[in-house]
Amino acid sequence: MSENTFMGVPRDKIDWAPTIDYTRCDYCMECDIFCPHQVFERREQEDKKLIVKNPNNCVVFCRACSKTCGPDALSFPNKAETTKRIKEIRKELAGND
Repeated sequence: MSENTFMGVPRDKIDWAPTIDYTRCDYCMECDIFCPHQVFERREQEDKKLIVKNPNNCVVFCRACSKTCGPDALSFPNKAETTKRIKEIRKELAGND
């Protein structure tokens, strides 16, 4: 797994991971081949042959896997909103000290 925190915020509190649009995905697996963080899992025997198995392994603000996706089937949360939420969480955590 990647880092446990990002900017001092526990990784599991940050909503940042790819979403697969199954109407576009052609299961080429280029994203899975590219990502070194085991975010995806292949499921050869199921209809959805690729899932986001470990969303917290995704490096916050990384979108590199989506650049390998020919059919543009991967999307990520809004970066500005995620940044805002990270700052809010940091304030909440600081208030608890």
